Amino acid sequence: MARSPSKKSDPEADETSGQPLPERYEDALAELEGLVVRMESGALPLEQLLDNYRRGAQLLGFCRSRLDAIEAQVKVLEDGQLKPWNDA
Repeated sequence: MARSPSKKSDPEADETSGQPLPERYEDALAELEGLVVRMESGALPLEQLLDNYRRGAQLLGFCRSRLDAIEAQVKVLEDGQLKPWNDA
């Protein structure tokens, strides 16, 4: 029995739909917001809701990882020392 090609050949691809993840945080956030609007409309069939939920979870993970990476880079110069930036 022949094996089908794996969808994991693209490390940036969505595991559920094969769609690549956006390159930019803003694009991922816009797509995620659109998914939320469609899901909240109540007009989608159950299977499509599940697909949208999965895609949304992946986009959310992508956005969180980008925010974490940026937060790690943000430093504030304080008393001659670089310290992690805190929102407090």
